[in-house]
Amino acid sequence: MMRRTAGNMALEAILWIPIVVMLIVMIVQLGKITYLYYSLRKAVYTAARYLSLQQGVNFCDLADDPNVTAAIQLAISGTTDGSGTPLITNLTPDMFQVTAQCVDPSSGVAGACGNSACPAIAQRPDYIMVSMPSGYLFQLRFPGLTLQPIALRPYVLVPFGGTT
Repeated sequence: MMRRTAGNMALEAILWIPIVVMLIVMIVQLGKITYLYYSLRKAVYTAARYLSLQQGVNFCDLADDPNVTAAIQLAISGTTDGSGTPLITNLTPDMFQVTAQCVDPSSGVAGACGNSACPAIAQRPDYIMVSMPSGYLFQLRFPGLTLQPIALRPYVLVPFGGTT
């Protein structure tokens, strides 16, 4: 009788081991993706917060403004001149998008500031939005499965406190 139960226990263990291993792998992957998203969100927030406190930001040409470049470098490397090592692997400045947001007085909804010409920001923007519209690709790794990468797209809207 004892031999039979020992054989059953071994058979049940063999059947459950792959399921337990897959659960452990899934938990590890969930932890990695959560940590990466948190880190990306913190980088985006760092850029937005830095930019929201700057003086003399050129909102008509955000792509070439040195304050925007410094904010993105701060988010990537922890230094405004980009001399530090990247905090997140494969994170590049072209992944970031910075926009000025103004609240429409009639609807109370925030939207992009300006018009076609760009005395655009005749008014001071209400918010700075920093986002990663193309996303940061994260490849899930499961044994025996090939999965498509997930694009993590964090964004943050921070009140603008600087001057134009």
